Amino acid sequence: MRSRSNSGVRLDGYARLVQRTILCHQNPVTGLLSAGTDHKDAWVRDNVYSILAVWGLGMAYRKNADRDEDKAKAYELEQNVVKLMRGLLQCMMRQVDKVEKFKCTQSTKDCLHAKYNSATCATVVGDDQWGHLQVDATSLYLLFLAQMTASGLRIIFTLDEVAFIQNLVFYIEAAYKVADYGIWERGDKTNQGIPELNASSVGMAKAALEAIDELDLFGAHGGHKSVIHVLPDEVEHCQSILYSMLPRASTSKEIDAGLLSIISYPAFAVEDVNLVNVTKSEIISKLQGRYGCCRFLRDGYKTPREDPSRLHYDPAELKLFENIECEWPVFWTYFLIDGVFNEDKIQVEEYREALEGILIREKNGIVLMPELYAVPPEKVDEEYENPHSVDRVPMGKLPHLWGQSMYVLSCLLAEGFLAAGEIDPLNRRFSTGFKPDVVVQVTILAESNQIKNLLQDHGIDVQSIADIHPLRVQPARILSNLYTKLGRNENMKLSGRPHRHIGVLGTSKLYVIRNQIFAFTPQFTDQHHFYLALDNQMIVEMLKTELAYLTSCWRMTGRPTLTFPITHTMLVDDGTDIHPAVLATIRKLEDGYFGGARVKIGKLSEFLTTSFHTHLSFLDPDCDVKLFDDPNEGCCSPDSEYGGYPADFCEKESQDELDQYINDILQSTALKSYLPPTSKTANQPPRFSANHSTQEILSIMAKAKGLEIPAVSMSLPTKVLNTHRKSLNLVDTPLSFDRKDSENVLNLPKDAHGDLDCRKLVEHLNECPTLHDQADILYILHIVKGPDWDTELNGQYGVTVHCLLNELYRKAGLNQEWGLIRYISGILKKRVEVLAEACTDLLSHHKQLTVGLPPEPREKIITTPLPPEELTDLIYEASGQDISIAVLTQEIIMYLAMYVRSQPSLFMEMLRLRIGLIIQVMATELARSLKCSVRPMDSSSSSPAISIHEMGHSGATKTGRSGITKLKSEMKQFFHESHSMSSSMFASTRGSTPPSPTSTSPTGSDRDISWGDRKGQWLRRRRLDGAINRVPVGFYEKVWKILQKCHGLSIDGYVLPSSTTREMTPCEIKFAVHVESVLNHVPQPEYRQLLVEAILVLTFLSDVEVNSIGGIIHVDQIVHMANDLFLQELKSFGATGGILEKDIATGICHFFYDSAPSGAYGTMTYLTKAIIIYLQDFLPSTGCVMQ
Repeated sequence: MRSRSNSGVRLDGYARLVQRTILCHQNPVTGLLSAGTDHKDAWVRDNVYSILAVWGLGMAYRKNADRDEDKAKAYELEQNVVKLMRGLLQCMMRQVDKVEKFKCTQSTKDCLHAKYNSATCATVVGDDQWGHLQVDATSLYLLFLAQMTASGLRIIFTLDEVAFIQNLVFYIEAAYKVADYGIWERGDKTNQGIPELNASSVGMAKAALEAIDELDLFGAHGGHKSVIHVLPDEVEHCQSILYSMLPRASTSKEIDAGLLSIISYPAFAVEDVNLVNVTKSEIISKLQGRYGCCRFLRDGYKTPREDPSRLHYDPAELKLFENIECEWPVFWTYFLIDGVFNEDKIQVEEYREALEGILIREKNGIVLMPELYAVPPEKVDEEYENPHSVDRVPMGKLPHLWGQSMYVLSCLLAEGFLAAGEIDPLNRRFSTGFKPDVVVQVTILAESNQIKNLLQDHGIDVQSIADIHPLRVQPARILSNLYTKLGRNENMKLSGRPHRHIGVLGTSKLYVIRNQIFAFTPQFTDQHHFYLALDNQMIVEMLKTELAYLTSCWRMTGRPTLTFPITHTMLVDDGTDIHPAVLATIRKLEDGYFGGARVKIGKLSEFLTTSFHTHLSFLDPDCDVKLFDDPNEGCCSPDSEYGGYPADFCEKESQDELDQYINDILQSTALKSYLPPTSKTANQPPRFSANHSTQEILSIMAKAKGLEIPAVSMSLPTKVLNTHRKSLNLVDTPLSFDRKDSENVLNLPKDAHGDLDCRKLVEHLNECPTLHDQADILYILHIVKGPDWDTELNGQYGVTVHCLLNELYRKAGLNQEWGLIRYISGILKKRVEVLAEACTDLLSHHKQLTVGLPPEPREKIITTPLPPEELTDLIYEASGQDISIAVLTQEIIMYLAMYVRSQPSLFMEMLRLRIGLIIQVMATELARSLKCSVRPMDSSSSSPAISIHEMGHSGATKTGRSGITKLKSEMKQFFHESHSMSSSMFASTRGSTPPSPTSTSPTGSDRDISWGDRKGQWLRRRRLDGAINRVPVGFYEKVWKILQKCHGLSIDGYVLPSSTTREMTPCEIKFAVHVESVLNHVPQPEYRQLLVEAILVLTFLSDVEVNSIGGIIHVDQIVHMANDLFLQELKSFGATGGILEKDIATGICHFFYDSAPSGAYGTMTYLTKAIIIYLQDFLPSTGCVMQ
């Protein structure tokens, strides 16, 4: 008999430790691990972590086997792992109905439970009795299911289980927008049951999605039916949000030790090594102690000052836990494992030695990992005054199974029994490794031979869609529909993937579907639902953005292949040539660089070998997927009104079910033409005169609403009807109104009762010379009869008002009539297809949104993702039903989302984006650039009356109208300009000296007195920054410090109390949002910025040795005192007249608004003087001297 080797003896020692501390708690029936002898519940997260030591030990035995008994021991341990993983699977499969609901609702009431009965797999508490929604726990399970399967374990047995796992992927793929209770089950750290977006959940979901993508759950014994599919855009969403959050952990936690599992083993979710190091150093500097790490700052769990009789904390109570938070040794095991993976021997030895000092050793030689170390009650005050000075005592579970397992695993790694790759067979540890530059392959395809020939005339040789046969090209919406079949299972009543749009990462792959190769055009080229893709210059901008996005985000093997179609909408007006912007774009693409991205143009067939291919095996005929299982399917997609690419249509007689399905979707959405043609440049006068049609149409609408409107001039619009007047973009007039004359001009048909004859009005559609007249008639019918009224135009039945408006929308798009397009979009309440996703992108980057104009309740605040319909309704409500503003609001949200994805640095130090103010300021900027006037805001209206209304709809020539690209370019300039300005605006209180007030020739009394060439510059800057709520870097942390020296700050009548510092820490997003909520009560953006400057000067006092400033500081008074000092100095130079003019709303001098912050005559100089006067009783006598 062979003697036992030293390594074998040591392994037997670890096996004994694991058996006595972990496996002794495993239920023999379910395989689940109870939390302890007195806790029979099994937590999903704890179970997965607790079994890792068993998994690692099994692999160590198999690798270092001395005898056959060792191999048997390895098999036994591996089966313990399989039993537990299958036990958790059974628990979750019993809640399959919740998985199905959660995919659509993402509600805390529809989520999987976080813990189960270890003996029965049953739930132990109700849906609302625990913080069950913990995306990180489900993600952790999927991550290790993938890792363990890759290591050779067989955990999944049937195709029904495969379908369930696929639906768990759908369950977690929206983690980037799901507020949950996080790794500590508490949500907000007040533990009041408030869920929040957690970086630990987003990061773990990202890691799980990447790990399980294209994995065969049956391992080496599987086939295409058992492969899991993940869409890359969902992974990228998670990464983008994760990067925007780190090193912060959530809204209420500025740092969390749980992030160690995200930046290192097991998730390795962060690819930026600098961000990994920053997060790690934050954890060490803020959370590490002598016995481990605190979970997060002001964590009251198990501290002597915690009230054990209640779970929640009062907000102001949190400061009591400062410096006495319990320390958890488990986090040192993460550092130890991290050192092994990074091959940092010093880090490994440091944390092994630290762990040896805090482990509890029993008489039989068993070492136990305590849950935490707490400050003894009698030494709380001493520890509070001198952190990390007091010896702590172990508390909580002994052993803490999670920590015990990680300790054993870290020892196996440190002692060489396991290699890093054995517990990470999917190689996630290389996430921060070098990645080569991405070259984007671009295939340009002509929609028809006519377009192909036009391109050839310019020396551009491309293929048409028909030329690439047998390769197929379809719009992205086809791929969205096909993916809804993924994960369907009738046995468990699982519906598969919810209908969601496919992003550019998804459409840049080639797909093998039933032995055919498909390419899909990007979502932004689809012109079927909203008008953004109708502007060719906008298409070019979006192409540039998406190419840059692909370059930075592509992580798959092979190159991305973007298929760019040249369609009939990309021709000039008369259809005889390609639009110049499109031609210029193709030329730039041929150069090899476009928008900073490396590109290569070529034929699709040339890219087959270098592209990434995905086999949609779930659509194979032998997978029993029924494409037509619902007779209405394919006709009721929330998508298009336009068809696809006719050249790729298949014959209806085709026997292939896939071709029939694709054709059914495309042909069911093709529009028929009912309206008569109109002239683009009609010489006839409009059928409806603007100054009369307003009154007539308003009267019709009023009658439909049961209101009585007298037949007089509409020069005094009422509040009830004012919004409709602006929606129509018609004007009211004080001219006298002759009823007889109006009937001749308007010729609106009346019936025998004198009411509007809608049937005759329909006949007038055939006589309208312009699209605008048709739009007005259809709007009347839409208001009076509703969208579903059958017009029976030209004797055809089923021609509804909605149908005709859609056709008119398409015609307006072809004619590039932007005002009319927005007008009809508003009537139809169309929304940007990806409006909800765009809104979610902004919210997930910790940017709140407001729509409508301040103040509340007119201005609506959006703080959580909303369903598309609810979001659209909110926008229209906030816009006062002004369809122009409602539609512009959607556009701007989409543009902001594009920028936050591609250039997140532009949004630094901005927490709340106020769309109404942005529209207002943009209108001013647009008017300035076009040298036209802007109407002042109508205070009686719920939305701004700006000149954009008239510019787009009527009155401007086509070349002079404001297209979408113009609007987008204004926004781009708006943000870049503000970003560059704000970086220097608050740099210091001293700098270059602006001209003295005397240089403005104040002796004149003319209101248009010259202020020099830079007149209005600083006013514009403050207005821009105020509109987008930008503040100086570190502003909120400085506000936190000044609040500790006073009772609060009063801003425009609202108080920011000092008590907020007892609940929140300086770097919390929650605190920053609280500060913004007070600042945003100020409706004037330029006044808001002056208040910000005043607060910034105030914060310098936090560095002055003053213990307390006393009561509440009224910031408004300081600003007005500074304004008065400024005016006094102006008057001392002899200024009179217009230069002293004040803003009526705020009482601040216009010239003060337009003064630079720094310099002898800068606003900060006067603000500093005002603060010294205001606080002179509290400042040290030698600390500040008035100069």
